Order: sequence, then C-alpha cells, then structure tokens
Amino acid sequence: MNITKENVNALNATLKICIEEKDYNDRVDEVLKDYRKKVTLDGFRPGKVPAGMVRKMYRTPVMVEEINKLVSESISNYLKQGEIKILGEPLPSEKQEKEIDWENQSEFEFVFDLGLAPRLEISLSQKDKIPLYEIKVDKKMIDETKESYAGRMGNMIKVEQVEGSESLKGDFIQIDREGNPIDGGIISMDTQFSLEVIKDNNTKKAFIAKQAGETFDMDIRRAFPNETEIASLLKIDKSVVPEIAPNFRFTIKEILKFRKAEINQDLFDKLYGKDEVKTMEEFETRISDELKGGLSRDSEYRFTIDARKTMLKKFKFDLPVEFLKRWLTLANEDKFTAEQIDEDFPKFEDDLKWQLIRDQIMKDQEIRVEADEVKAAAKEMALMQFQQYGMMNVPDENLENYASEMLKNEEERRKSYDRILEKKVMDYIRESVKVDNKQITIEKFNKLFENN
Repeated sequence: MNITKENVNALNATLKICIEEKDYNDRVDEVLKDYRKKVTLDGFRPGKVPAGMVRKMYRTPVMVEEINKLVSESISNYLKQGEIKILGEPLPSEKQEKEIDWENQSEFEFVFDLGLAPRLEISLSQKDKIPLYEIKVDKKMIDETKESYAGRMGNMIKVEQVEGSESLKGDFIQIDREGNPIDGGIISMDTQFSLEVIKDNNTKKAFIAKQAGETFDMDIRRAFPNETEIASLLKIDKSVVPEIAPNFRFTIKEILKFRKAEINQDLFDKLYGKDEVKTMEEFETRISDELKGGLSRDSEYRFTIDARKTMLKKFKFDLPVEFLKRWLTLANEDKFTAEQIDEDFPKFEDDLKWQLIRDQIMKDQEIRVEADEVKAAAKEMALMQFQQYGMMNVPDENLENYASEMLKNEEERRKSYDRILEKKVMDYIRESVKVDNKQITIEKFNKLFENN
C-alpha cells in the first residue's frame, strides 16, 4: 500500500491511497473463513459449505467492506503519525473520475480532499485588554430576592370568598338551557382551576364574592377557549370537546389563595437550616453573598464572551472555507440545505476559529482535566440546581450522590469536562492580559447582551 499527500495550498491537500491485493487479501480470507462456519445452505450441514462456494457468494461484498475499513484505518494512522491536523473529515475527491470495478479489479486507487488546520502561534501580553465587570448588589435586588424566597416557600390556604385571583376546587355538571342537569351528561368531580386562566371577563366577574357551597352556571367554551383545558377540566378526551353542549354548573367546594411565607425565623430555618440565620440583618447578608456569587458567574460568562471576541480580533487567520462548506453539506444533507449552510457559515467559522485558538492554548500550556475536577464541577452544578428551588443548605452526601448520577450520563460528563477546560483557558487568558475591572449596575450589564 502506498499513501502520498500533495498540498494544493496552505489550507487544502489531497491524499492518494493505492491498495494492492496483498494489502487486503489476508483480511478477506479471515472473514470468509468465519463466514463458512456460520453460513447455512440447503444440502449442506452448518459449517460444511465448500470454501469455494462461500468465496464465490461473499468475496466481493466482504472485499469492499474490508478495503473501506483498511482505507479508513490507513488515513487515520497516516495523519496521526505525520501529526497532520485536519478540519472536518477527509472527503472523496470530486476530481477522481475513475469508476471502480469491484468484480474485476485487484488494485485500487482512492483520492481524498483534506482541509488543513492552520498553524497558530498564540502570544498574549499586558497590551491586550479585556473588561471584567463587577455588578453592584443594591437594596432593590436584595428586597426582590427576599420576596422571591417568600414566594417559593408560600402555600395555598383556604379563604371564605372569591376576590378574583384564587383557585377554585369543585364539581362540574352538564346542564341544559333551562338549567336542569342532563340525564347521562358529563360530571367532573374535584376539578381545580385558577380564576386567572378564565378568558371571559364576564364569567370571571360573576365568581366575585361567591363562597364555598355556592354554584355558578357558565358556558365552558366561552370561559375556557382552549380545548385542551376543557378536556382536562371535564376529564374527557380532547377529540370529543367540539361535540359537547357547552353549558355547565360549577359547585364550589373550596376557595384557595396563594399566600407568601412570612419573612421570619421559620423561613430562615427552611432556607438555611436550624438557627443558621437568626436576624433580618443576617438574612440580608446571606442574600447579598448569594447574589454576589450568582452575579460573579454572570460576570465570568461575560468575560468569556469578551475574551473570545478579543482573541478572534487579535489572531486573524483563514480556513479552507469551500472545503468546510462541502463537508457541512454532506454531513448534514438530511437537515440543512446548502443555502442554509451558507447563511449560518459565519457563526460556524467563528466557533471553529475559537476552538482552534482554545486548542492551541491548551496544547501550549499543557492544560489537562483530572477526574476529581470533573466530579467537583458536577457537585457545583448540582448545588446550583438545588439553590434554584430554594434549597440552600444541601448536605455534601446528597451533592455527592447527585453528582455521581449526573456523571453516569455521557452528555453531562462531557459538559462538565468542557466547562473545566473553558475555565482553565480563561484563567490563562486572564493571567496573561490586562484585565480592565469595571463596576456596573445590573441594568447596564444586561444591556451589554442586547447586541450579542
């Protein structure tokens, strides 16, 4: 077998592979021997079909498969041994016009197009400046967070009468135009809905001041125009909703109103554990620290955006654009058209350039990710997820178990690995450039994303 590489230019090359019968013959014979052990044919016992017959029946498809495997392996080994970094995957050359006669040929020639990764030299200094925003925590943010916690820890309580935003629990019964229950009509017991989902204002107003035990007649289609909602309320199949008579009587059993938790010691204990926080001042200090932590993550995220923009602007280089478009088209022919790929290519190009810059930094700085770092990152992600639901004081054992379950998922494990790599690259960039620290309000900080 002979492999030769010819550079078309700095970013494109062709790879020619010439294969002789001796390169693949032993592989084909081994597969055919295995086939003979398994093949069944009328008139022969299993494993006793003559070798010549097996060869005549299966040699060509086996040869095609083994040659394709050999070509793939050879390309991979050649690129690895030659430390040739490519973009995308090798593509069969569009200029190779010879058709292959698998039945009669014994020697084969394959030509592939390669998109070559550009050579990069990454050098950073204090002349390179990247902003890092410190978001101020103000009283308004602390007060809003207090109210948010009170809302999370709130519950539904029974009230005497309807005021307008309550949830009602009761029974629906289908009635005729005179208000009489329909014999064999629809009955739905213990149904619950919020008055806020009623779309008809007249229906909503008619509930005001009603108490448990009272009834109200309504056109259910007018009150709830959504057929899925009606099916759920009446506990019937959605397909029959258009056919039903719309008049129903609703008997109120309970009137429920959401009440926020009071901001007191009981709330502090539920959030942070028994007596971990004892005063309003301590509560606000905790909230301030939590906000700073969350805002710090937002600030770090913004730093990655600005660092990436700075790197792309500083290190300008070309890619094999036409090759990459062709590769993307072939790889996504069932998902995207060539026109869609053309339209989205600038974003893809920036993403790929950043990936190449990031990979070069990792190589130059010998950045690695260890297993214990992946586990720690998963625990941190688990804690953030618990905190989103108001669970601020989660035992380490629970985090450990949750993180272990997360990492059983290959996608989650990859995400944790990538987050650590990204952070290490950003840490290197931060150490190497001039960081321009800026204080900013949350409102102005959010505006930074309007054009990104």
